Amino acid sequence: MSPSGALPRASVADSLGFLADVFIPTAAKGPLIRRPRVEGLAERLGLDRRAVRRMQKLDRKYPGGLLLLRLPLRNQALVLRPGHLHAVLSQSPDPFSPASSEKRAALAHFEPRYVLVSTGAERTARRALQEQALDTASPVHRLADSLLPIIREEAEAMMQGARSKGVLDWDVFNPAWQRAVRRIIFGDAARDDTELTEMLTRLRKDANWSALKPKRRQVREAFLGRVQERIDTAAPGSLAAVMRGRDESDPDAPRDQVPQWLFAFETSGFAAFRALALLATHRNEARLALEEIASDRSGGRRLPFLRATVLESVRLWPTTPMILRQTTRETVWDAGTMPAKCGVLIYVPYFHRDTRRLPLADRFDPALWLRGDGQEDWGVVPFSAGPASCPGRHLVLLCTSALLSNLLRGADFTLQDAGRLSPERPLPGTLNNFSLRFIPGEPPS
Repeated sequence: MSPSGALPRASVADSLGFLADVFIPTAAKGPLIRRPRVEGLAERLGLDRRAVRRMQKLDRKYPGGLLLLRLPLRNQALVLRPGHLHAVLSQSPDPFSPASSEKRAALAHFEPRYVLVSTGAERTARRALQEQALDTASPVHRLADSLLPIIREEAEAMMQGARSKGVLDWDVFNPAWQRAVRRIIFGDAARDDTELTEMLTRLRKDANWSALKPKRRQVREAFLGRVQERIDTAAPGSLAAVMRGRDESDPDAPRDQVPQWLFAFETSGFAAFRALALLATHRNEARLALEEIASDRSGGRRLPFLRATVLESVRLWPTTPMILRQTTRETVWDAGTMPAKCGVLIYVPYFHRDTRRLPLADRFDPALWLRGDGQEDWGVVPFSAGPASCPGRHLVLLCTSALLSNLLRGADFTLQDAGRLSPERPLPGTLNNFSLRFIPGEPPS
């Protein structure tokens, strides 16, 4: 018989401990756009590793796998075991809706009709539009012939900037990556439309505060209007070309789907930059990457080791550290009943760095993704999972692996302050991508 009682509830002290060690530091880094200073502070103080230890402590004390926090005004559940993680993600959007109250309030600042905050028939139609544009089911996007030359050209520009400056840092990497992103999404005409990116940046900074910051509706409308203009003139072979001919009144809300691509591709840049740091400090894996590049006959379409390297970067340092869901109705578990309209929080770094379950949790191990064993047991979800998982997973891996291939072909990179990623000791819980600096040497022979 299913239990009729509520889920176990954390003590006040444990609830406060979770807020202090997990939620507040993670939110302070910026859920919608990263705050570089806070990211740096988190790295120096080891805040992400402290958060994982706090979650492990809660798991030991409350072994039921699901835990309600003691919070005013809102029911909030934590997921503590991989089995429950996969159950929640596999049963989205019902009864575990991605359209949580916090997410709706945040995304209302710049994409109020985005698929993740949509429900019912609208969500179904918008998800289908996303999957069509992003070619979700295919490991190699149908537009690869158009997209890969963009990656190559911007990687070359990135290398020119690095050699001119004497260093490849975030200030060199990110503008070149953003140019590539705009070209991939809209075509070459958008390459230098930095104003579009800057408008989105301003709105995302507001969105970091969710409902606590008033919405700048005029700025939002100007931004979405600019997005619509770019969709209307999107070049053949670009992602947005599939949406041409649909105006802003379309119930599929095409212009509200596109900002997420700009946003998500930026965090994909985090993953690629960190992956480069891993390869620059792990010579055996770098050798395997170079061997793959030298033997590639797919034109950059199929680079399994480099894709695994990016996946490891996201496993070690998740670009989406908190996955949020909200129950649409009461749900019954072995441990008790979860009420309707209850927030459900999955703290991803805990599952990715749980040394009790994941062998080599704090090591760089691309083979994890090539073997494909045990991920269900470990709860490793770099791109989420289930029906609401990231529809652009394969596209991101295609683009970032191609970027790494071009960079590694062009130079032998040395990471400054390489000791923090030494293979001889556990990798840090936080890696501040804004502080990474590489010295580009001669191309590998």
